[in-house]
Amino acid sequence: MKLRITIAALALAALFFTIGHLTAQSEKKMSDQTMQNLSTAMHGEAFAYAKYQLFAAHARKGGNVKLANMLESTAKTERFEHFAEEAKLAGVVGSDADNLKDAIQGESYEATTMYREFSEQAEKDGDHQAALRFEEIRKDEMKHRDAFAAQLQALENK
Repeated sequence: MKLRITIAALALAALFFTIGHLTAQSEKKMSDQTMQNLSTAMHGEAFAYAKYQLFAAHARKGGNVKLANMLESTAKTERFEHFAEEAKLAGVVGSDADNLKDAIQGESYEATTMYREFSEQAEKDGDHQAALRFEEIRKDEMKHRDAFAAQLQALENK
C-alpha cells in the first residue's frame, strides 16, 4: 500500500512538474502534439526511474545484489539519459530565477491543492494511513516552496 501511494504521488508530482515546465518555458519551437508527447514521455521516464529505484532497494534488502544493480543501472538510464534528453528538447530548464519560480508554482500547487485534496479524499474513503501520508507530504511541500521562495528572494536581492 505504502509503495503504491509513494509511486502514485511521485508520478503525479512528475507529471505536474513536467507540464508546468513545458507550459511555462517552451518557446513554441515544436508542435503542440510534440510537446504533449515529450511531457508524456518525461512522465513515463520519471516514473520508471522512481519505481526502479524502489525495486532495486527491495531487491538489495532481500540480498539480490545482482538484480538491484541491474535495476539501478536501468533507472539511471531512464533519468540521466532519456528524461534529460527529452527535457532538453522541451526547454525545461531556464534561468535560476525562472527555475525557482516554476518550482515555487509546482510546490504551491502540491501543498495547497493536490495533497490537501488527496488527503481529504482518502480520509473520506476511510484510507486513514494514506490520508496521514498525504498530509505529511503536503507539509514537506510547503517547506520546499518556502525554501525556494527564500532562495529566489536572495537571488533577486543580489
